[in-house]
Amino acid sequence: MTQTSIAIMGGGPAGLMAAEFLSAAGHAVDVYDQMPTVGRKFLLAGKSGLNITHSEPFAQFAQRFGVSSGRLQSAIEAFGPDDVRAWADGLGTETFVGSSGRVFPTAMKASPLLRAWLKRLEAQGVQIHTRHRWLGFGPDGHRLQTPDGEISIAPDAALLAFGGASWPRLGSDGRWTEGLSDTGVAISPFKPGNCGFDVAWSETFRERFAGEPVKSVAVTSAAGHSQGEFVVSQHGVEGSLVYAHSAVLRDALITQGQADLVLDLAPGRNATRLARDFSRQDAKASFANRLRKGAGLEGVKAALLREVQPDANRLEPEDLASLIKALPIPLLRPRPIEEAISSAGGVEWGSVTEDYMLKSVPGLFVAGEMVDWEAPTGGYLLTACMATGLAAAKGIDRWLTGN
Repeated sequence: MTQTSIAIMGGGPAGLMAAEFLSAAGHAVDVYDQMPTVGRKFLLAGKSGLNITHSEPFAQFAQRFGVSSGRLQSAIEAFGPDDVRAWADGLGTETFVGSSGRVFPTAMKASPLLRAWLKRLEAQGVQIHTRHRWLGFGPDGHRLQTPDGEISIAPDAALLAFGGASWPRLGSDGRWTEGLSDTGVAISPFKPGNCGFDVAWSETFRERFAGEPVKSVAVTSAAGHSQGEFVVSQHGVEGSLVYAHSAVLRDALITQGQADLVLDLAPGRNATRLARDFSRQDAKASFANRLRKGAGLEGVKAALLREVQPDANRLEPEDLASLIKALPIPLLRPRPIEEAISSAGGVEWGSVTEDYMLKSVPGLFVAGEMVDWEAPTGGYLLTACMATGLAAAKGIDRWLTGN
């Protein structure tokens, strides 16, 4: 019996997960990647500790994908956080839950896990071809640019798993949109996800505090309320607390032309207590001492208050307390998508069947970050990439076998 041939374009988590399932199901699988090695963004994500998923209750986890949560539900149910941990364990990688609920390999590295994964794929007969860029379609099938020139391949089915448009130097450059331009596939423009923002810092503030972490603060936005830390950068703000709210802040900048990062500089104290403590202070005390004794603010936190409201020292206790509890940092624009951890935009859900096949191109499937969904950091991105890769692989198997 002749094996069916499947071409997977893109050697990231979505593509490799699809390759694992399809090769185990008996199909002949070839993975093509434009970079010299596969899994480059996966390896970068593991430089500071590979966050593979999150341990929070599944109902909460499944809602982390915003407007795409409903569309991703079935894929996440079929391959969720517990499945990710079991999969890693099957590759000899023990995991643990950190204090934030994030899940990491005990070794805190991506490279051992990737090596074990590639070894499994090789044992299952998967062929990996590097330095092969997908160019689109030709009369003889899929066109690929290789080190030896252009070739064409005509597999029985194919999966595109190119990623979005963040970190283009690692392979996700978004150029695949050109190859789909004449197919009737609707593609939303790419936008930075989990990104920092530009702020018009004064030169004095920038010189003194760029690179400084702002710890134990809280942010409230349409994305909810969260506490943590971020970093003052040369250009503005970045870091995990900012990323958690970046999607709604970015969209507000796009649709309304303005957005504020609203900070609670003293999340452990309410406004009434702050106002009372300020009102009891000696009127002759310096403003720096008043902030330190009345609100526990000093260093970069006190400087942020002065940066946003230079005459904050003249405010009445109630007004000063209110400002500390809701300090608006005006944002100018998101940082460039090339710097973003992830991206929004890509193939619109309306162009994709429930089995992740493109409606206008029978036999061609899509998965991973090249589809128009996004998620915060915390293991959600990686889990959903792997889950959609598996969902697409099952769709391919059903399409080829009729089962």
